[in-house]
Amino acid sequence: MTKKEKMYQEIEKHGENLNRIFKTSKDNISLCKSLRRLEAKAHKLTTAQGNGEIDNEYSYETDIKVILDKVNQLLCNVQRKHIPIFINGDPRGYALKIKDDYIRENNVKIYRDWGGYGILAPDFS
Repeated sequence: MTKKEKMYQEIEKHGENLNRIFKTSKDNISLCKSLRRLEAKAHKLTTAQGNGEIDNEYSYETDIKVILDKVNQLLCNVQRKHIPIFINGDPRGYALKIKDDYIRENNVKIYRDWGGYGILAPDFS
């Protein structure tokens, strides 16, 4: 198996897990790619905030809300209201996460970071 085939296999599996968790029926690959684009935007925003490049806290919060709204649109359903998604403000890790308590208490099978937080859009490349 080539590196590229392995990467797409991991993306496909992650998409299956996301669809199972959020009870959506979206294409696994396109769901992961859409979330990955939002992850990149959120990470860029949190990095800029951490580096002091954003002067206006209101602007930062507004931009964060826009990203979370787009994530909610992708994953929207009745169940979503009970899944605590947030944007991690620490630019050293992934930005789009599911709270660790929820992951642990519900035994969710998803890619996790060292703190046990569920990662919505890991980089499999």
